[in-house]
Amino acid sequence: MYNLYANLRNILTILLPFLVLLLVGCGIQKEVQLSGKTMGTTYHITVVAGYFLDTVGLQAKIDNRLEDINRSMSTYRKDSEISRFNARERAGEKIIISDDFWQVMIVAQKIYELTDGAWDGTVKPLLSLWGFDSAKNKYRIPEKSEIQAQLANVGFNQIEISSDRFLIKRKASISLDFASIAKGYGVDQVTALIKNSGIENFLVEIGGEVFASGHRKDGKPWRVGINRPQKDAPYDQIYKAINLHNKAFATSGDYRNYFEVDGKRYSHILDPRSGYPVSNGVVSVSIVADDCTFADGLSTAVMVLGPQKGLELIDKLDDVEGLIVTQQQDGRLIDHYSKGFIVN
Repeated sequence: MYNLYANLRNILTILLPFLVLLLVGCGIQKEVQLSGKTMGTTYHITVVAGYFLDTVGLQAKIDNRLEDINRSMSTYRKDSEISRFNARERAGEKIIISDDFWQVMIVAQKIYELTDGAWDGTVKPLLSLWGFDSAKNKYRIPEKSEIQAQLANVGFNQIEISSDRFLIKRKASISLDFASIAKGYGVDQVTALIKNSGIENFLVEIGGEVFASGHRKDGKPWRVGINRPQKDAPYDQIYKAINLHNKAFATSGDYRNYFEVDGKRYSHILDPRSGYPVSNGVVSVSIVADDCTFADGLSTAVMVLGPQKGLELIDKLDDVEGLIVTQQQDGRLIDHYSKGFIVN
């Protein structure tokens, strides 16, 4: 009996390497789900890879990378890079920044200039004034004089961005808030990390912002849904769906975060140029682009620009598509598509 077990063990020892090579050679793959918390929200990642993928090691790398970004860009952390920048009270000083911070600033500057200030990363004082950046949601309608006073503390052009990785405040009161762009940057960085691990087929989602690489396990395109942009709609109710291949996808909306006074609705999407919430009928904007940092920021900017100017801008940009949804007074939703936006 002992000889029988010994022979079986020897056979398995000989065959095992060939079985491993057979599995690898046949390209047999599995689908792995990874999830966690970051940036005050959640992330969900689907990876299609070989059976010997170290998912524990991959998730640890993802969590560590997201923690790096949080340490840089979270305004809820007093010791974060962005909080330290905001606390600087002297203009004209060189403020050395990390590569993460610098990369986001470059994209932020691009969106600010493309939209003539409709997106502005220095809008934080106005958000505070209206009560939209407080966890306690102390909403209020400010006086016109208060808004005018805070507009003096807003202006992305009040920050000098050096190619040598430092910033200079031209006005000491300027502060930054990357809430409308940081999740997109997180998606891009996780995407780069997974690709560098040799994985080609995956889907990354952080707080609703997405990048789809390659295909699903069944070879079909990744499908991404747009939530129905109405306040009473369930979070999992799909309004439209698109196929996504090697592209980023980001959506902004005002149908969840707002308050009402005397029947009038005040959105958390503010126009940095006027200091007031937008009231152009836009309830949702979805952008498809090559990277999620840009898509994330642009979707917010188009909320401010409105359907006409928003589509004009989108159609001028290479490899960028968009869907703008407006709501009529009777509650009907109207879709405004860019020239190449395809709903499946």
